Amino acid sequence: MAKTKFTPEEALAFHLEPTPGKFEITATVPMTTQRDLSLAYSPGVAVPCLAIAENPETAYDYTNKGNLVAVISNGTAVLGLGNLGALGSKPVMEGKAVLFKRFADVNSIDIELDTEDPEAFINAVKLMGPTFGGINLEDIKAPECFIIEQRLKEVMDIPVFHDDQHGTAVICAAGLINALHLSGKKIEDVRIVLNGAGAAGIACIELLKSMGAQHGNCIVCDTKGVIYQGREAGMNQWKSAHAANTDLRTLEEAMKGADVFLGVSVKGAVTEDMVASMASDPVIFAMANPDPEITPEEAHAVRSDAIVATGRSDYPNQVNNVLGFPYLFRGALDVHARAINDEMKIACAEALAKLAREDVPDEVDIAYGRKLHFGRDYIIPAPFDPRLIYTIPPAVAKACMETGAARRPIVDMDAYEVTLRSRMDPTASIMRSMNARARAAQARMIFAEGDDPRVLRAAVQYQRSGFGHALVVGREVDVKEKLEAAGMGDAVAELEIVNAANTDHLDEYKDFLYSRLQRKGIDIHDVHRLAARDRHVFSSLMLAHGHGDGLVTGATRKSAHVLELINHVFDADAEHGAVGVTAIMHKGRIVFIADTLVHEWPDQEDLANIAESAAEVARDMGLEPRVAFVSFSTFGYPKSERAEKMHLAPKVLEERGVDFEFEGEMTVDVALNTAAQEAYPFQRLTGPANVLVVPARHSASISVKLMQEMGGANVVGPILAGVDKSIQICSTNFTANDILNMAVLAACKVG
Repeated sequence: MAKTKFTPEEALAFHLEPTPGKFEITATVPMTTQRDLSLAYSPGVAVPCLAIAENPETAYDYTNKGNLVAVISNGTAVLGLGNLGALGSKPVMEGKAVLFKRFADVNSIDIELDTEDPEAFINAVKLMGPTFGGINLEDIKAPECFIIEQRLKEVMDIPVFHDDQHGTAVICAAGLINALHLSGKKIEDVRIVLNGAGAAGIACIELLKSMGAQHGNCIVCDTKGVIYQGREAGMNQWKSAHAANTDLRTLEEAMKGADVFLGVSVKGAVTEDMVASMASDPVIFAMANPDPEITPEEAHAVRSDAIVATGRSDYPNQVNNVLGFPYLFRGALDVHARAINDEMKIACAEALAKLAREDVPDEVDIAYGRKLHFGRDYIIPAPFDPRLIYTIPPAVAKACMETGAARRPIVDMDAYEVTLRSRMDPTASIMRSMNARARAAQARMIFAEGDDPRVLRAAVQYQRSGFGHALVVGREVDVKEKLEAAGMGDAVAELEIVNAANTDHLDEYKDFLYSRLQRKGIDIHDVHRLAARDRHVFSSLMLAHGHGDGLVTGATRKSAHVLELINHVFDADAEHGAVGVTAIMHKGRIVFIADTLVHEWPDQEDLANIAESAAEVARDMGLEPRVAFVSFSTFGYPKSERAEKMHLAPKVLEERGVDFEFEGEMTVDVALNTAAQEAYPFQRLTGPANVLVVPARHSASISVKLMQEMGGANVVGPILAGVDKSIQICSTNFTANDILNMAVLAACKVG
């Protein structure tokens, strides 16, 4: 992975434009009317004020306290830049606040305190306690940071967490769990050498000892060498707690025979000779920033068996605090924690370690430009892994509850996981019910494109998730090679691999296909080529003959071409009522757009058919449909011949007597905005439309892609409806997770 490069000018421009800084405050309640103002401020605000005064715990219900963290610094140890002062630290603290929001949906405010007096700092933070659900201390130099954190933990009843200490320690511990797993060693047996006895180093060794590392097996070094019992120079109470009973005096001596090296010190502190002297399968965490104690290249030059981690993103195994603090606080805030204790930190580390051992989603591979899977170069999850938000906080929350630090325990952990998914992924609430239905259906799902790694991984995940049985169309040798390359070679035995060469049904398939196509210019030789050599046709024939319950295809070819091939086997065209419906998920809202796949230029009868199919899809996904026929005109104005069919389509539905709400023609804002609907008191929708029927396929495509690219919407589909069998067609840019979602929809027979 190449190191990210930028100029100073680019960095300054990033912080200057479009507005100075990196975040802003937005209201979560309407502030458009006098009534809104009265409720938000005076006199309405008096009601929650009195409720909180009577019962302080309700502050978590009526204010943002329960999802608000303060990022606080005095700027005495800013990154690797030293003492820049309070104001100089503000860009970093703003950045930390943005990371809280981006990775765990935790609201955060940066606060820079202009003092180097620990007592003044402690008093200031203590007095701000009522405002926040947690305190994240940052970039405070040692040893003052130890004093400040310890005192604040004693006097405050909310979590206080110095990320420079404990964040590094948690990620280091997670990586070490997996490194020892790979090397076949146990933490209670290994010899550990730590170089760097500052805030992060002391926190690392303390956490590892609480996880089972033996005091007698741990050697701590600083700039003066080994910290041993009886040493006087450069000592303090925090170093003394880790002084070893040893004759070793230098880092070089300590490294001989060591199993683990942890570095939070300076560039070049470790030499190749030191690495060469370590025990077999040495673990080297060279975490100095921006340059490690020894680079992975240097370490591997003398020890090919070494497992190496650094603090840098351009090397494998980055020890990145963003994997820890957002999710620690997310879990702590959600149980109204009084503190973040060692058990919660260990739970976080163990959950991270476990996650790294699981299959890595395509989204992560795309973000990092390479295939990742558990091994010596991947012992720590990647920061952009979408599973972090719903994997780590539950582990933290559970540990908090078990240790008695939670004010409000979570009763239903499964439901809690769903809420976490929903925070970062609007599709989660819908997909949860779909997943449950798929597990109940246990459908035999045909994955047509077994030569594509994304499809194979989706197939493996489909089966391992308990949704049903995965049938992969492909050559066994090819499937095996691709699964092994993806780090999933053990999955070959789990999948059923099917192709024309190993099926007993090929003649039956060809007879069926010939009977459908013989009067459409297709001869027997063409039929053989289609059935035996085209995976889309072969997969469709499997489905048509009941040799599978659902079909997922289209990940490697354009959807229009795939639909044409499927139509050889099924009546999947406009003439027979096939429809493409795409679900748009954005900011908690779900809107279905149709037709996005089949009809090029539908007339009013087609539009009515599309509306009925799209309404059925909405119901299949748990929503009561409200259909709007959208155009550039609203109820006849401005009048246009091009909009006439959108005016007539609702009349067709009236004649059919359908059992769902519909209205039109109308512009999109009228369809989606209840305030805009008030201008038309005669209109029949009881709320915002959730199904939009558009005039043509090109307008549907434009709408979907514009929302996806500019609006940041999540897209599911197009969902193929109106076909006798359950078939879903993917897009060529789909990830393995997208393909899995389509398989789930096919299993649920959506459409």
